[in-house]
Amino acid sequence: MMNKQTILGYVRAEPFRAFSLHLVSGRSFEIRHLEMIKVLQSTLLVFKTASESKDLTDGWETVSLMLIESISHLESPVH
Repeated sequence: MMNKQTILGYVRAEPFRAFSLHLVSGRSFEIRHLEMIKVLQSTLLVFKTASESKDLTDGWETVSLMLIESISHLESPVH
């Protein structure tokens, strides 16, 4: 289980670096922009962007912190 502080470390990093959340189910979520994630007490909201615009949200998924197995930085730089 990942804790809230660990995730906030990735979210609040300056400069922000894109990262991927890996779940115990094998699913993963790529967080390419700060606006794509909201950290709550025991869950995350992961927002899906509409097309290539980071300003338009096309929905979200709720992810329990208990289901996050690991986090890794993505190789591609964030612009």
